[in-house]
Amino acid sequence: MKLYVHGLSGHSHRARLFASLAGIPVETVNVDLATGEHKKPAFLAINPFGQVPVLDDDGVIVADSNAILVYLAKKFARTGWLPEDARGAAEVQRWLSVAARLITVFGAAFNAGEVIKRAHAILALIDAELTGRDWIIAGDKPTVADVALYSYIARAPEGNVDLSGYPAVNAWLKRIEALPGYVEFVRTPVGLAA
Repeated sequence: MKLYVHGLSGHSHRARLFASLAGIPVETVNVDLATGEHKKPAFLAINPFGQVPVLDDDGVIVADSNAILVYLAKKFARTGWLPEDARGAAEVQRWLSVAARLITVFGAAFNAGEVIKRAHAILALIDAELTGRDWIIAGDKPTVADVALYSYIARAPEGNVDLSGYPAVNAWLKRIEALPGYVEFVRTPVGLAA
């Protein structure tokens, strides 16, 4: 099973992180975005969208980081990470949608002040949700929803989004980073992290 990634991609990180946390062996293949490798015919044959991450499971191609999380959890029966009951599955889907909005906010090329304001609004909601519990979905274990949210929140300061006002979020980040199998996401010295 091959996972095509780029080290600075939050999408790639969440796929690598989940595979490691869930104990699922994958061979990571780094795709050099700087040289446009993702837009060359060899890579486009794997993913016509020209994006990472992409999972190649012996010819079954899964593109999109959230789809990869769901695929791996289902294929390897990691039901603790992806609840099977209707309510739990709906909760996970809700937070996967929020994770998609976070990417739009943190990766957006819009007015910086507006983007940061929107990021803080989402972070306030997440902080409120996490207050009084360990994981984004009530329970005693993390789910793929936690993994989906982690990468972009952890590196929000690189986009000039200050996390100091979110104690529940910061405690949650530390809990994820303490999980067995945690994989560090590359830090870049930009924004507030400079």
